[in-house]
Amino acid sequence: MASTKFESDIKEIPFNEDQVYGNLSDLNNLERVKDRIPSQVSNFAYDRDSVSVNVAPFGDIKVRIVNRQDDPKCIKFEAEKSPVPFNMWIQLLPTSQEACKMRLTMKAELNPILKGMLAGPMKQGLDKIAEALTKINYGSN
Repeated sequence: MASTKFESDIKEIPFNEDQVYGNLSDLNNLERVKDRIPSQVSNFAYDRDSVSVNVAPFGDIKVRIVNRQDDPKCIKFEAEKSPVPFNMWIQLLPTSQEACKMRLTMKAELNPILKGMLAGPMKQGLDKIAEALTKINYGSN
């Protein structure tokens, strides 16, 4: 098995990095977006530090925040339960007083066969998550 790195496209978010970080670093805020969860996701549960879901056809996945860094703004996650071991992090950088840019990065332990099969879907999945994160209103609580 080798560690394979996937990165989303860099996305602009029209809220400052403190607002975005404050919302994303507390997973209880997922309450605000649970009505946007895709149909292939079920058993959606969360608390301040973790989220678990069942994603068809992959099965149960649970991730936990393992590190919150205020400067620079970065939130690191680790899979507690997953068919594939992985870590993921969200990086935020200011672009102005009112906006920031964001990138999602994932490192997964994949053998060469899995890497060939999953590289495209993993990148697409990260991009979809990143795009969804740009649509959240980080200014309202």
